[in-house]
Amino acid sequence: MPAWYVYLLECRDGSLYTGIATDVQRRYAEHAAGKGARYTRSHPPLRLLASFSYPDRATASRAEYAIKRLKPARKRALCADGAAALAFTAADA
Repeated sequence: MPAWYVYLLECRDGSLYTGIATDVQRRYAEHAAGKGARYTRSHPPLRLLASFSYPDRATASRAEYAIKRLKPARKRALCADGAAALAFTAADA
């Protein structure tokens, strides 16, 4: 069974986008090509900030929800310290 990932993108306007996927590089390419989520069609991605692996979709979805509820500064801090992000999302998921 493939792992699921929660990923965070920084968009060209400085905003952040959080999503889940089984193949982050493929999904990033979709966002960059304008074929990803509605949000990234109007806010094209600049770069991938971080991605975190989870064993299944349910766990990744709970982690995504927890991260989306954070303020942008906290999201950036989680990206800067990947180990803390994994501990945070696993505990809050």
